[in-house]
Amino acid sequence: MFNNKWLASAALVGLLAMSGVARAEGVFFVAPKDGATVSNPVHVQFGIDGMKVVPAGTIAEGTGHHHLLIDGQPLPKDQVIPATPTSLHFGKGQTETDITLPPGDHTLTLQFGDGAHRSYGPEWSQTIKVHVQ
Repeated sequence: MFNNKWLASAALVGLLAMSGVARAEGVFFVAPKDGATVSNPVHVQFGIDGMKVVPAGTIAEGTGHHHLLIDGQPLPKDQVIPATPTSLHFGKGQTETDITLPPGDHTLTLQFGDGAHRSYGPEWSQTIKVHVQ
């Protein structure tokens, strides 16, 4: 009924799911983890499954780049993501950065946007909380 290939595939899928490597589509923080206590500079790493990271200005379906909203919320689909000191754009296709935050509690929202900096909506965002020492 089951062959060795099927069993090996099932085992691999199970191991990936337990390790946290297998993910549903969307953006995610590689680091820091939600609820982490961190110190400056805060190293932030971004990930995405289901879209391709490309530089700003590239207009193609299924592509875009990351934006980091400090103490902000996910943005509605098609809203232009503002460029402010608390809304950082990674238009060169970067997937990590170091930021300095004041001591205390903060939210970090990773928002994926298209080549024209339009939000793909809350379903292409993730918000975590961190405490800066």
